[in-house]
Amino acid sequence: MILAVVLFFVGIAVLYYGAEFLVEGSSRFAISFGVRPLVIGMTVVALATSMPEMMVSLLAAVKGSSDLAAGNIIGSNIANVGLILGVAAVFQPVSVTRKTVLCEIPIMVGASVLLWLCALDGVLSAGDGLLMVGSLGAFLLYCLKNATNEEGEAELPEGMVRREKGHRKKDMFYILLGIVGLAAGAELMVRSGVFIGRSLGISEMVIGLSVIALGTSLPELAASSVSAWRGESDLGVGNVIGSNIFNIFFVLGVCALIRPLPIQAAVLRFELPVMILFSMALIPLMYRGLVLGRREGIFLLAAYLLFVWRLFW
Repeated sequence: MILAVVLFFVGIAVLYYGAEFLVEGSSRFAISFGVRPLVIGMTVVALATSMPEMMVSLLAAVKGSSDLAAGNIIGSNIANVGLILGVAAVFQPVSVTRKTVLCEIPIMVGASVLLWLCALDGVLSAGDGLLMVGSLGAFLLYCLKNATNEEGEAELPEGMVRREKGHRKKDMFYILLGIVGLAAGAELMVRSGVFIGRSLGISEMVIGLSVIALGTSLPELAASSVSAWRGESDLGVGNVIGSNIFNIFFVLGVCALIRPLPIQAAVLRFELPVMILFSMALIPLMYRGLVLGRREGIFLLAAYLLFVWRLFW
């Protein structure tokens, strides 16, 4: 039991540093092409920070631990909004554009609702997976159409773009190193997490929704907190929005294509609606003044802690 706990935290550490390499390499690689910050956050950084969820859920699905695979994604999406944006807003108020509130956040809400609708029959089938992957393609097309800078969003300095063009080989090395770290960390987390949960009599769903979801959300927490601290709100908000969309369309879509994922009725009644509510809450919280202030950040944090308390008690 002690060895399993040690291996679990080793897995989190390997996963975290693997994600750090992947985020740094992929974001700098995108900057070298002059892509605007919000789009980098919603696509490149979001995909990179979603890779821990991908590796963990994919391994869990292949090993037959469908509850852990689904719980990891649902819990991560709730943590991304409640914990990560909450912490970022407490550090420094997070500013957004009206387009983000009226377009990008509703896309995230739509992805959450689509997941709930697909799971109503108690299983995410291969057909559901195909629909999600197709929806991801549509989302990426939307991002490509909006890849250039628009009014009210930060522009990339010409010198930065020119400098990063000379570091593409180094960035590719970081990306490959990060992928290896993610695979190794995910394997350790899944094996030890399932063992710990079964030893303590805790369901795989609860383990996935809480501990493993928090562990796989560490890259998003690091990326968004640092972005907020540096005043790069576009990158931090885009990271959370894009990561939640990738978690549903990409991670669960691919997992469902490989092996159908059963979804418990209790999850349909509580955890999935909570995930949708967290996503929807961002619209009224950000609409006035186009900012997520410290008061709103504390509210999101309190709501997340209440959710975790409800899971265990």
